[in-house]
Amino acid sequence: MFIPLHDTNPLKRIRFQYVTVAFIVLNVAIYMIFVSGWLVAPNEEETASFAVIPAKLMAASTVGGTMFATGAYIPERFTLITYMFIHGSWIHLLGNMLFLWVFGDNIEDAMGHLRFIMFYLMCGIFAAVLHAWMNPTSDMPLVGASGAVAGVVAAYLILHPKVKVWVLALWRIPIRITAAWALGIWIAWQFANLLFEGEENVAWWAHIGGLMAGATLILFMRRRGVVLFDKTRGGA
Repeated sequence: MFIPLHDTNPLKRIRFQYVTVAFIVLNVAIYMIFVSGWLVAPNEEETASFAVIPAKLMAASTVGGTMFATGAYIPERFTLITYMFIHGSWIHLLGNMLFLWVFGDNIEDAMGHLRFIMFYLMCGIFAAVLHAWMNPTSDMPLVGASGAVAGVVAAYLILHPKVKVWVLALWRIPIRITAAWALGIWIAWQFANLLFEGEENVAWWAHIGGLMAGATLILFMRRRGVVLFDKTRGGA
C-alpha cells in the first residue's frame, strides 16, 4: 500500500484548518494519556470501556435501555463517539493522522469548520454502526479514527480526483500521482480485504461504512459553489 505525504491543493475559503489540527492534537493527546496511565490504567480492559463492542451495542439497542461500558465510565451508545479517539498502537494512530492531515484540510475548506466537525463525527458514527450491524455477536473492541478518516478520503476523491499527491508507495518509494489513483487504490484495497477476508484485527466494514457516509454527506454538506470532481490539479 502507500503512505500519503503531501497534496498540492491550497486552501481557498478558510485561513487555516483549525478543526483538522484540533482533531489530530486531540487524538495524539488521548493516546498519550492512555499510554502514560495519567487518568486511566494502560490496559486492554480500560481501553475497551471507550471502544465500540458490537455485541454490547446491539444488545443495548435491542432492549432500548442504556448499557454501561466495562468499568461504568460512559453509556454504551456514547462509545460511538469515544471509540474514534482511541488507538491501539502508535502505528495505528500515525496512519490515521497522516491521512487526516493530508486530506482533511481541503474537506474542512469545502465545508467550513462547524460542518466539518459534524461531517467527521457522522462518518465515524456510521462506520461503527455498520461494523456492529455486520458483526452483531462480536466481542472484539472497535477503536480508531479509521472510519471517520475513510469518510474524509471518500469526500476528497469526489471533490479533487485530479489533484497531485505525494505518497510513499510500498512504504518506501516516493511517487507523485493523482488523488484518483492514490485514493482509488486505497478504497479498492478495503473492498478486496473485505471480500477475501483480510486481517481479522482490522475492521474492514467500519472502513466501508465511513466511505459510504463520506461519499453521501459531501454531496449535501459542501459549501455552495464547491464543484464535484474538480478537474484542476492543485497549486504548487
